[in-house]
Amino acid sequence: MPYEALVLADSINPAGVRLTTLQIRYPRMVHAELMTHRDLSRGTSSSRAIPARVIRRQVRTDPAPPVFWGANQRGMQAAQQLAGGRLSVAKWAFFQSRWFMLLVHWLLEKVGLHKQLTNRLLEPWMWVTVIVSSTQWNNFYALRCHKDAQPEIRRIALLMRWAMRRSEPRTLQAGEWHRPFFRAEDVHAANVAALDFTPPSSRPEWITKYDLVANYIACGRCARVSYLTQDGRRDVREDLALATERLAPSGHNSPFEHVAMALPTDERCGNFRGWKQMRKFLPNEDGNATRWENSTDGEEELIN
Repeated sequence: MPYEALVLADSINPAGVRLTTLQIRYPRMVHAELMTHRDLSRGTSSSRAIPARVIRRQVRTDPAPPVFWGANQRGMQAAQQLAGGRLSVAKWAFFQSRWFMLLVHWLLEKVGLHKQLTNRLLEPWMWVTVIVSSTQWNNFYALRCHKDAQPEIRRIALLMRWAMRRSEPRTLQAGEWHRPFFRAEDVHAANVAALDFTPPSSRPEWITKYDLVANYIACGRCARVSYLTQDGRRDVREDLALATERLAPSGHNSPFEHVAMALPTDERCGNFRGWKQMRKFLPNEDGNATRWENSTDGEEELIN
C-alpha cells in the first residue's frame, strides 16, 4: 500500500474554527517528526499491539520505501539524489538488509520473546497508520511541506494538505459533536446500546446517554485506529467496552481527544481552539487521581 491521507471527519463550529481528523499512512522511520507538533492530537497503530507474524508479513511483502535516495553531504538535507550504480546498490542494500532482521525477528518469536521487543527490530521498514486531529495546522504545514523537510514526512504532509483542501467541512452548532469513525449506519446500534448503558456519575447532566455512547464508540475505534476490532470485525459493543472499561479507567485518554464538542467561540481548550475534547469530560483526565510524588510503585525494582 502507498502513502495515504484520508479525511475521517471535518467540522466547523459557530465561530468558524475548523476541526479536521485524518487517517494517514507513512514510513515509521519519520514518525517522530509528526510527534513534535503539540497542537496535533495523535493516535498511532502500535508495534506492541500488532501480532509479530502480521508485522513480518508486511515488512516482507510491502516494505516502506524512502522517497528520495539522497547523496551524503554535510548538513541535515540531501540536495542531490544518488545516480547510476550507486543508487542501485543503495536500494538493493536497503531492502535486502531486512531479510536478516526478518530471520532474527522470527527466531525471537519462536523462543518466546514478546512482540513489544521483537517488532521494534523491523521498524525501519514498517509503515505506520495514525489518526491525527487538530484545529491549528499552519505550523505543521509550514515546516513539513517545506522543501527542507525530510522527503518522507514532506510527502505525507503534502497529501494531508491536499486532502483537507478537497474536503468540505460540516457546520455544527454549539453542543454538537465531531466524531471520527462514527457514521449514519451506527446510529441505530448506538441507540440500542444506550438503552442499558449506565453513564458515569461524573457526566454533565445535559449530555444524553446516546451522545455518551456514540462518543465512546468513536473513541474506541480511534484507539484501534480502525473501524474494526483486532479480529477484523465491526462490533459496537466491543468499541463501547474498550472505551469505558479499559481506556478511561486506566488513564489511556489520548483516543478521547479526537471526539470533540463544538463551542460557540474560538476559545482555547486543551490543544484545540473552539472545541472541547471528550477527554475534558472524563474525571481525572490527566490519567491518574494519585499524584506522582506520592507514588513509589516499582521503585523497589530499581533499588534491587
